[in-house]
Amino acid sequence: MTLQPLLDASPVIRVHVLAAFAAFGLAAVVLFRRKGNGPHRLAGRLWVGLMMVVAGSSFFIHTIRMWGPWSPVHLLSVATLAALAYAVALARSGNIPAHARIMKASYLGALGLAGVFTLAPGRIMNQVVFGTADALASVVQASTHALTAMAIVVNT
Repeated sequence: MTLQPLLDASPVIRVHVLAAFAAFGLAAVVLFRRKGNGPHRLAGRLWVGLMMVVAGSSFFIHTIRMWGPWSPVHLLSVATLAALAYAVALARSGNIPAHARIMKASYLGALGLAGVFTLAPGRIMNQVVFGTADALASVVQASTHALTAMAIVVNT
């Protein structure tokens, strides 16, 4: 494991990764602590802000190009921004069960699924986690563990 590929990356990628890790960690606090009180609301606002940075910064990252400078990751970013706005509106209108479902889905999709894809061979986070050798078996194993853990979190 080495941070050098990340340190060598563009500032946008570094901000993107930092916000994603912060959002991933903060999500555990939001999901496991008591809901509806001041600390939950504050942590939720911070989480939404971090997720907006993660999704927004992705529009300036073009390492995968399928349609001009865009890729399926950018579609996920649009969906994430829409889901965040919808979930906040649901919470404000008092529809807490729907709010919780959307937020959990955003956590699983925007951080979990996208996070797993960052471990694909040739990507910066693959080099950070596994070194310079692209170990597909290690990626599959890490992805399976990450998705399993996130599924357990979402279902609690």
